[in-house]
Amino acid sequence: MTAPSNTNPPGEDGLALLREALRASPANTALRLHVGDTLLARGLAAEAEKEFRIGLDQSPNSLPMKLGLARAFFHQTKHGQALVIFEDIVRHPDAPPRAFLLHAKALAASGEVQSAVAQYRRAITADASLADDDLAKRLGIGADARQSEVVEGKVRAAVPSDAPEPDLDSPERPKINFSNVGGMDAVKEAIRLKIIHPLTHPELYRAYGKSVGGGILMYGPPGCGKTFLSRATAGEIKARFISVGISDVLDMWIGSSERNLHSLFEQARDHKPCVLFFDEVDALGASRSDMRHSATNRQIINQFLAEMDNVSSSNEGVLVLGATNAPWHLDSAFRRPGRFDRVLFVPPPDAPARSAILRLLCEGKPAEKIDFDYLGSRTQDFSGADLKAVVDTAVEAKLQEALKSGIPKPLSTKDLAAAILTLKPTTKEWFASARNYALYSNVGGIYDAILEHLKM
Repeated sequence: MTAPSNTNPPGEDGLALLREALRASPANTALRLHVGDTLLARGLAAEAEKEFRIGLDQSPNSLPMKLGLARAFFHQTKHGQALVIFEDIVRHPDAPPRAFLLHAKALAASGEVQSAVAQYRRAITADASLADDDLAKRLGIGADARQSEVVEGKVRAAVPSDAPEPDLDSPERPKINFSNVGGMDAVKEAIRLKIIHPLTHPELYRAYGKSVGGGILMYGPPGCGKTFLSRATAGEIKARFISVGISDVLDMWIGSSERNLHSLFEQARDHKPCVLFFDEVDALGASRSDMRHSATNRQIINQFLAEMDNVSSSNEGVLVLGATNAPWHLDSAFRRPGRFDRVLFVPPPDAPARSAILRLLCEGKPAEKIDFDYLGSRTQDFSGADLKAVVDTAVEAKLQEALKSGIPKPLSTKDLAAAILTLKPTTKEWFASARNYALYSNVGGIYDAILEHLKM
């Protein structure tokens, strides 16, 4: 049953009648869908979201209800949550063309312009009446490459001629180790088992036919120490460390990105033992089944997989770590044995870890006796980056006082507690998106750790 159109939404009296009817018949999903659509048409997106959520609890596979929830998220600028639902809808064979258009708008709002182009084309191919001139112009569809900065979703960007070349001939030897990492004991233990023990006890592992090497994929909210932990892992085993960003691999010329990737693995093989760390690995290994990605992306992924499988060279002693905030976008082939066969959730630090991180961050700074345990209990859901912001904010406040009085004073518990009150944890937005993936796309229980963390 299709809900009535809301081109002319009912006034207050009409909306009140609809709500009264819904209270009398709460199991009527078509009526609930109509109420949600009406609330959206009146600009009451938060209230509409509640109705669509109830509707999905009653009818989990309802495409119209999912589309309504995604629209409600989008109208509240909750683009991450909206994209989760849209991506689920557009994979369905009965997805309405309008879903592709709305998906394109959400992608464009999130900065994924090329992906938005692909979804917009799907929409107008299925239903030409959905053509949106304003959106097409923003996406650069049909634009002149000589006159437009955005052409078919691709942004023209100049590479500065004085950009420094990465020094890969002599990879760094990190001076930090696990003692510098506050908390994260479960993650560190998993890394010890997968990476450190094989290097320190190679004869035991070889006796069981286990090679020294392999990969670990770490995922979780940004700012929770994935990069720092990877560098500390290399320091723990006194290995070389190569950090790889997107710009180190991607190149506009066909074949160059694959050569760059091969060169990075060769550098690691030449400096064994070596930790090869890929930050934002989902940007290089996005799912090949996703229509948003081109044939060029698929070639890079195939090259990446070939390097991890050591088709032509041995990866013995090469330890591959990957970090991502969006594991759901990573091609599933990366999680097969011999590749990223251990997937670790890196949550925000718990209270003891937060206390330890704050203690480390305050080392070397003028401070009186600070109650770090108390501060750790006051920073629920704060990431490591958030805790650094707490210390930075407190230091800036003390500097302002010192500039006025001319007398520098040490940091105190009170100063840090005051800084905490001015900041909010940045991890909550990530969990809002991750929760939807864990509930609706948790194939094989890969995101059970998220549900466990959220106590769901």
